[in-house]
Amino acid sequence: MGQRGQAQASMERLWAPWRLDYVTGAAGATSPDCVFCVALRLPEPESLVVARGDRCFVVLNRYPYSNGHLLVVPNRHLGSLAETTAAELAELMALTRRAEMALTEAYCPDGLNIGINLGRSAGAGVPGHLHVHLVPRWDGDTNFMTVIGETRVVPEEPPRTLARLVPIFERLAHEAVQG
Repeated sequence: MGQRGQAQASMERLWAPWRLDYVTGAAGATSPDCVFCVALRLPEPESLVVARGDRCFVVLNRYPYSNGHLLVVPNRHLGSLAETTAAELAELMALTRRAEMALTEAYCPDGLNIGINLGRSAGAGVPGHLHVHLVPRWDGDTNFMTVIGETRVVPEEPPRTLARLVPIFERLAHEAVQG
């Protein structure tokens, strides 16, 4: 057996059965409802919605890459930027800007990944509903768990992230109205 075969044979597994509903739901295998459309209907804090606008909302990623991983999502089930109205696009960007400001204040990251993946081939986990990712990043935030174990360690639980971010979003929204 070659080195690659030996590495595969000795690979450890980290079981995460709670991800099954998410993975199969995103693929449409078990749920006809979109995870973002469902989040709009759930009560808070169960929805993990951090902030709501008239046309879009900000929600925590249930399976984050790092602390504070946010998604900015149109309320309407749209698959691309081309399908948005001018008002939806403006609010999508305004909330993305506000999310950048809130994450910077709350977490003091060294950088942020901000991006949109359109379509499954481009990496979209929910290809039918447009969303913007904001992922805080820190120098040296890659560790052996990600590199060797293909596992992410996120030290803050979602309820704590909500408690940290909601007041900042509320203040920023108030300042936007005043300003």
